Amino acid sequence: MIDEAALPDTGAVDSAPKQEAADVVASLADAAPVVERMLIALDIDGTVLLEDDTLSPGVVEAVAEANAAGHEVMLATGRSWDSTHTIMDRLGIRPEYAVCSNGAVVMRRRGDGDAAEYERAHVVTFDPTEVLQLLGEHLAGAHFLVELPDGTRKFTDYLDDWNLVGANKVTFAHLSDEPVCRVVVVAPEQTDQDFLELVERIGLSQVSYAIGWTAWLDIAPQGVDKSTALELVRGWLDIAPERVLVMGDGRNDIEMMQWAVRNGGRAIAMHQGPAEVHAAAGEVGLSVTEGGVAAALRSL
Repeated sequence: MIDEAALPDTGAVDSAPKQEAADVVASLADAAPVVERMLIALDIDGTVLLEDDTLSPGVVEAVAEANAAGHEVMLATGRSWDSTHTIMDRLGIRPEYAVCSNGAVVMRRRGDGDAAEYERAHVVTFDPTEVLQLLGEHLAGAHFLVELPDGTRKFTDYLDDWNLVGANKVTFAHLSDEPVCRVVVVAPEQTDQDFLELVERIGLSQVSYAIGWTAWLDIAPQGVDKSTALELVRGWLDIAPERVLVMGDGRNDIEMMQWAVRNGGRAIAMHQGPAEVHAAAGEVGLSVTEGGVAAALRSL
């Protein structure tokens, strides 16, 4: 038999009308911190990839965390689409857009999930005839490659560093047969400083550089660079300019860094990048070998 006198008093439960309860829940939600979506654009080589083609330490996990927080993590690279989507797969991302060919090509995801495909949303071309003639005159023995609007590539000489799957070998004269998105020049006997001096001497415009084991020169259409493509993407995604973060290490990242900072966003240069890239970004992170991207993303 239970001694009811020994039991504590029964508590009372106050009920509230449904609307009042809903208002309480809404007020609590309003008080909770909201993480505003960011557009995070990452260069590939020297930023998420090391020179030996391995991923920067911690980058996969950090990118996944940034995506889980609701941010849009995408790639902005000088690579063609054929060489970009494989890196997206390794990072485990399926962003709405990818900037390729130093801004001359923007790819857009069509559909959702792992089966989603990508299509060309924006393509800019130019006539490469004059540029190729100038470079051909000054760079005897250089290797040339051009990218066509549909992603097809034509090249003059094989190089181990080039992904030439599906590419066509042609004579130098046939590189100029049609408009292109991009011209790539590699001159094994030249240095990056040689290229800088050559470009200044012959007066090429809209040229960006990516330095690897040898001098590498990327030429984009006039007025086109990573920043022009990223501004399109930012507008399509309706993300405020101050919610942009870009990271890179090369001279072809300078324009996108200046664009981000100029509009109130952030730019972080990898530590191993040249001084002019550091100056454009204003912020310098860890090197790619030290996991610079992972450290930056986890500090958001």
